[in-house]
Amino acid sequence: MPLHLEIVTAERTVFSGEVDMVTVPGSGGVMGVLPHHAPVLSTLRPGELHIKVGDEITYFAIGGGFVDIQGDRVIILADSAERADEIDIARAELARQRAQELLRNTPPLDKEDLFKIEAALRRSQVRLQVARRYRAQRGLDTSA
Repeated sequence: MPLHLEIVTAERTVFSGEVDMVTVPGSGGVMGVLPHHAPVLSTLRPGELHIKVGDEITYFAIGGGFVDIQGDRVIILADSAERADEIDIARAELARQRAQELLRNTPPLDKEDLFKIEAALRRSQVRLQVARRYRAQRGLDTSA
């Protein structure tokens, strides 16, 4: 029996369907979820999320959030989530460069501003990693 997975953001349902396995970036480390998993409610950090259906693996970049696992049902409430094939590498690279520039050249920041810039940098790095992995596996140009 497969898992029913939903990946939801405030803007949309990113994925809803049956999967064989989901791997999430939990705040305590990467967690693989198979059918009949023990109940878990956990926070998620920005990172790669993978779903496996048969031999096919689909990659997502998520910006943190929560996962609720109840047996054969997994609900991910993500701050942001994108399928690898939706990610614009050029835009993600610009966001990464912008965040790095702010960290290097901005006068001393208060903790809240520093946290926001570091979070933006992490999100852009995850998006780039996921998009490049997807394109490399499919033999596509990763510089676009």
